[in-house]
Amino acid sequence: MTKEKIALLVDSGTDVPQEIVAANHMYTIPLKIIYKDREYTDKVDITPEEIYAKLSQEIPSTSLPDGDTINKIFDQIKADGFTHVLAITISGGLSGTNNAVRLLGEHYEGLTTYAFDTKNIGIGAGLQAIRAAELLQSGVSFTELIVQLEKEVLQNKVYFNVATLEYLQKGGRIGLVASILGNALKLNPIISCNDEGIYYTVAKARGRKKSLEKSVRLISEAIGNHQKVRLAVAHGDAKEEAEMMLAHLKKEFPQVKEFFFGQISPALVVHTGPGLLGFGIQALD
Repeated sequence: MTKEKIALLVDSGTDVPQEIVAANHMYTIPLKIIYKDREYTDKVDITPEEIYAKLSQEIPSTSLPDGDTINKIFDQIKADGFTHVLAITISGGLSGTNNAVRLLGEHYEGLTTYAFDTKNIGIGAGLQAIRAAELLQSGVSFTELIVQLEKEVLQNKVYFNVATLEYLQKGGRIGLVASILGNALKLNPIISCNDEGIYYTVAKARGRKKSLEKSVRLISEAIGNHQKVRLAVAHGDAKEEAEMMLAHLKKEFPQVKEFFFGQISPALVVHTGPGLLGFGIQALD
């Protein structure tokens, strides 16, 4: 029996920090950002800042990469000597990437592929890719890796505070989030993904400060009695606030073994607008 060589493939919407992508030799499928006059590749030739700067003139749309792009990535993985691919994507309930990778993977010769649906978005999905890298290092087989990750999907939570619901509405990604109410009452909703990986409102608070206090309570509930936990803080054009929250969470939750911090991908910026603060929680026990 030949030894499995397993590659990890993530889509750019999972927001795995760049240094972890590099350290674990993860391959990335970039989402596309589409303006009237041209197309950009997520995280490659456009930054979140450039999108914020242009939001008042145009809100772009996003799309998954075409089949050709995905097949070229498979070609590269095969050329690099891998036999198996675990593709970790943002929620199939929010994006067509998972389905596209699954279908193309089934027809691709010479690689055994599995498209893993994190049922999550941003760093909530990214934490599952980080976990996959950790499991791989412990020497699990391809089957064991998939079984373990599938078992843990619901141990990963994401909560994000948006300054306005306008962008989720325009992007058609509003899911189960009631938008009219939020904007009318100046409510700051905290949004998460449900067990099916669809956005819904977890809580509403009046004003940003209350919204962040409520987020800390939600994080505390998600951590519960778990002793092995990873926490991530992700922001979109809210760095100072995010750094303050990170410091606060480190004090509040000494049992957390690892913290991650970063900016959300341009593709997510399109759907959330400026002023986003997101939190990812992963229970490992």
